Amino acid sequence: MNRVARILLAGVSAFGMSFPVLSQDIVQSDSVWYTDADAKLQAMIATQPNTGKAKNVILFVADGQGVGTNYAVRLFAGQLEGKLGEEHVLPYEEYPYTALIKTYNINAQTPDSAPTAGAMNSGVKQVFNTINLSEDGRHDNCASEEGNKVTLFSEIVSESGKSVGVVSTARATHATPAAVYAKTANRNWEATAPEGCTDIAIQAIEAMEAGTLDVLLGGGARNFVPTGVKTVHDGDSSRKDDLDLVARAEAAGAHFVSDLAGLEAAEAGAPMLGLFTNSDMSYETERPETEPSVADMTVAAIKAMEGNEDGFYLMVEGGRVDHANHAGNANRAFMDGVAFAEAVARADEMTNDEDTLIIVTADHEHAIAFNGYCGRGTPITGLCMGVNSDGVEHTGEPMLADDGKPYSVVGYLNGAGSVLTEQADGSYFGTRPTVTQEEALDVDYLQQALIPMGGETHSGEDVASWAKGPWAHLLSGTQEQNYIFHVMNHAVSAE
Repeated sequence: MNRVARILLAGVSAFGMSFPVLSQDIVQSDSVWYTDADAKLQAMIATQPNTGKAKNVILFVADGQGVGTNYAVRLFAGQLEGKLGEEHVLPYEEYPYTALIKTYNINAQTPDSAPTAGAMNSGVKQVFNTINLSEDGRHDNCASEEGNKVTLFSEIVSESGKSVGVVSTARATHATPAAVYAKTANRNWEATAPEGCTDIAIQAIEAMEAGTLDVLLGGGARNFVPTGVKTVHDGDSSRKDDLDLVARAEAAGAHFVSDLAGLEAAEAGAPMLGLFTNSDMSYETERPETEPSVADMTVAAIKAMEGNEDGFYLMVEGGRVDHANHAGNANRAFMDGVAFAEAVARADEMTNDEDTLIIVTADHEHAIAFNGYCGRGTPITGLCMGVNSDGVEHTGEPMLADDGKPYSVVGYLNGAGSVLTEQADGSYFGTRPTVTQEEALDVDYLQQALIPMGGETHSGEDVASWAKGPWAHLLSGTQEQNYIFHVMNHAVSAE
């Protein structure tokens, strides 16, 4: 075959002009894999960047849900629907624009949630365990706050008339939600701070009083009631002063709610403080009917702010994905990831792509890993099953490691599930226990890990971002985490 013939068969003319190859010339053109991919191509070709001004911005942060954890959530969600799982698509994975995000902190290869969330809300990288201080801020050094507090996206947009809301399944004063409104040298100063500095709970109420925070929904009621006083959930206060921060929020015009019924009954368009648990909110696997889901809170926050003709900024955190990963408990992590995806879907339904920029991302990944050559449809929280050479779905027979024992698909490089245990002489030794499928699928199962640690650690690898709406096309390639702020700020400023 001569060169011209080869070029023509490839669909390109000898003169450099392209033309479609006839489908009958492609043997596999009737395959669903082929037609689905071609349909996706046509949809992407038709996608046009939106360069309008963003009235609303919603930043979704699945805490600790990097590319690996997101992969597992995808399979888990699909398998809950009766699919094999791998073919499933999470709602935000349909968004047209995707980027990889570098998550390191100024002084840390493996990041912490406080400065990662701070980077997205300020436009600058920050120091490990600090929130919204410049590079000269120092962790746990109250004096270093002076002169180093940065300007926040919430402050910028509220000055232009927008409402600001925060939703989290962690404590409302935890690192990621606090990054929307707080500036501190220590992320752990949630209810107390050294003299000369202000704790995060007070900063939350000060922001509500100043009008830079209109809606705050999450857990952590213990940080808002005076010392010695029980919370509405009958929990003990974490404060060491007599400040009643709930009363201050109400005096500032906020409606206080403490359960799902109160949230659903809240007046639309009014400022709101919702504290639904004493500490972090429940994992989705145990969430009682009286406690709102992350989707419930997201819907309520949008309803509270959508009446503002100038628009709103909402940050939503799926905080307990991170906590379950720290525990080495994949099942709860993935279930909270599914709940987070539902919140994204609900917000998307309630807003208009023409004027609402939605960004879905994570603050960091975890030391999670995926083992073995597993067959299609292997339960993502269960044992790795063999590849079926005579069919699509796995064989149903567990794969065995060189020690003759099966292993789960998901593992962690470190954590409480370590196969190494401390001996009487202080050394560590261990052999892997034999795990059954029933044990591996149990919600309480801790996946096997290598390095023994009380809590599994973060990872420094990239996370993904998915975006749609005005200027979403700016999120592509590989970017620094603080770049997200700049995309949001440009979107609300564009003329």
